Amino acid sequence: MSGPDVVSTLRALEQLPGVAEAVATARDACTELRWHQALRRRIPEAAAESRVRGARASAALDGAEIPVDAVRDLMRGAVAWPTDDDAVMQTLRSAVQATAESEHVRPQVGTSPAQALARLHVAAGSPLLPADQVGRPRVAGEDSRELVELGAAPESTEVAERLRGLADLTGAMSAAPALVVAAVVHGEIAVMRPFVRGNAVVARAFERAVLIESGLEPTGVVVPEVGHGKEGVAGYAGALTAYASGSPEGVALWLTHCAQAVQHGAAEGMAIADAVLAGRLS
Repeated sequence: MSGPDVVSTLRALEQLPGVAEAVATARDACTELRWHQALRRRIPEAAAESRVRGARASAALDGAEIPVDAVRDLMRGAVAWPTDDDAVMQTLRSAVQATAESEHVRPQVGTSPAQALARLHVAAGSPLLPADQVGRPRVAGEDSRELVELGAAPESTEVAERLRGLADLTGAMSAAPALVVAAVVHGEIAVMRPFVRGNAVVARAFERAVLIESGLEPTGVVVPEVGHGKEGVAGYAGALTAYASGSPEGVALWLTHCAQAVQHGAAEGMAIADAVLAGRLS
């Protein structure tokens, strides 16, 4: 599919049962956040805190539970990263670096999605993988053992084909429902698992960048990662598994999950904006 075909398909997905209502609610929540008094002049401060909370939530979805104050101190450089990272700290560093990089790849997600994906994986993969496996898709003989609940990861030849379709999806941002685009891109990256490791972190960071660049959430203060974790790791994995099934019901469940994640993420953004206004951010 390409061009009008992709747009038509994405619009049809929005008409699956329950999806349009969930998308509209999420859109309204983002609009309400945009008018918060704190965001008139202090968007950078609030957006930086969103990335802190987003990185923490993304790491938690991969099994690394770290207090938000500790994540904030690491991201602002108030404390140094341990030199002998254990698995938990490696997972956190992966999420921190990918979430931070999402701010810089925003202009590329619609025009050069392969480059944006590579940059996000350089950020996410460097704490996890040898240098020769970072920033590039899997090749023949390489597998990904992540997200095993979705089934076996596709072979590298199928990954290459699905990655080509990513450009059609992100190129539809201006003509198709932005939240549906972000959700489908997130689901596709997670299901195809283009990298040996770091796939889910990259998928969440790419979704964040799409939400901002599409104009749905231009402030960068919404924290969708918190929304994805609202029902725990099992809820997130279950929604992804439903998407991977390819059934209309499964896809609708995933799209609704993503819309609710944005809605919850907007509520987290409101809490951030309130704290900024009151001077209560640590």
